[in-house]
Amino acid sequence: MLKGLFKNLKKGKPSPVNSTQPLVISRAEHGISRTRISGNALKVLYRLHNAGYSAFLVGGCVRDLLLGRNPKDFDIATNALPEEVRKLFRNCRLIGKRFRLAHIVFGKEIIEVATFRTHHKDGQEHLGQTHKGMIIRDNMYGTIEDDAWRRDFTVNALYYNIADFSILDYTGGMQDLQDKVLRMIGHPEQRFHEDPVRILRALRFVGKLGLNIEPETEKYILQLNHLLENVSPSRLFQEVLKFFQEGATLPTFKLMQKYQVVARLFPQTAAMLSQHDTQKLIEEALISTDMRMKEGKTISPAFLLAVFLWHPVSKLMKHYQHTDDLPIHIAYEKALRAVSSQQSEALSIPRRLMITVYDICFLQHRLTCRYGSIPFRLLDHPRFRAGFDLLILRASAGEPIEELHTWWVQFYSGTHEQRVELLKAVQDLPGPKRKRSNRRRKKKPAPKNNTHPPQ
Repeated sequence: MLKGLFKNLKKGKPSPVNSTQPLVISRAEHGISRTRISGNALKVLYRLHNAGYSAFLVGGCVRDLLLGRNPKDFDIATNALPEEVRKLFRNCRLIGKRFRLAHIVFGKEIIEVATFRTHHKDGQEHLGQTHKGMIIRDNMYGTIEDDAWRRDFTVNALYYNIADFSILDYTGGMQDLQDKVLRMIGHPEQRFHEDPVRILRALRFVGKLGLNIEPETEKYILQLNHLLENVSPSRLFQEVLKFFQEGATLPTFKLMQKYQVVARLFPQTAAMLSQHDTQKLIEEALISTDMRMKEGKTISPAFLLAVFLWHPVSKLMKHYQHTDDLPIHIAYEKALRAVSSQQSEALSIPRRLMITVYDICFLQHRLTCRYGSIPFRLLDHPRFRAGFDLLILRASAGEPIEELHTWWVQFYSGTHEQRVELLKAVQDLPGPKRKRSNRRRKKKPAPKNNTHPPQ
């Protein structure tokens, strides 16, 4: 689609870069059909337009539509203020302090509506930035031109106009999309200082879309990745969730390694990536995740977090077991608490997710307990399948647990009779077995003699 589009556009039309006049691509030239746009997004666009406001699809949804991809979200930009948007929609709620946004709720789908914003230099800059240049509030409203030039990357600054179905390009995003280039709008050093999360966004876009990073942008990603330390752990966690859910986790993870970002998100894991088994385990998990996304299946952030934290937990567990002479289950619990506590300093992982991570990792110990009724009870554990999947990944990544892995695969898929036979067979193998108690049973006191003594 883009090749044919640019063949037509290049005939005598100037680039809009550094110009206040946008490149206007008509409906006949760009080929985006409204049938590929969410019906709820169209409702919002038309209601804003009919009320006399400007209304545009903007950002990643326009980019993805041009690339022939199906957007996950449809974001809208308008000159209507948030309070004016709320008056038009009963199903609207206003959110955010840093960015004041309107969310129009249609069941499970949320259409995000943002008012055109301007640069802080055009407003009261000192009220919206920290002393390090990071933007902490961004409610300076402006025109569509202002809004385009304050966005992060050129390919994300394309506007689909519901009034005439054209696309407006102020920053050269159409050309960069054609050339497969990710380019920062403005000077990369300043833009990364304003919002260091743009570093993570850049790597996600490159990994997901197969783009090449423009050299000046690339230089400052390497120089300024330490700025991520200034971002709140809760916001970084939201970016990690997006990384898990975009279907290109493996190429994005390799980019994060290349640009030394993993240590900002998973410091304990990053310290162990030089070990082949840690690298292999994560890569196997991410390959599986990307395949599931392509097949339309769900993915579990808790499972992926358990994968990332497994080797730090395992290493610390062995340290506690041998140095402090602790029983293995106590060493596991202590290691899990220590690793999760340190990880929370980088990412603010919700408690419910962390409990699931804890269960998945602790199941790696429980799965070694193959005696009595324990294996049968483990099959009913709510996290069994996730723990079982991690065990399979560990074996696939080369951990020396092939016998344990094979046994559990057979036990999981076997009949009751086959499971009983597997339990009998495992008694002759080395490994944890039920220990008989050395405590002697307390003897019952002798019954009292009810005969009366002689008088």
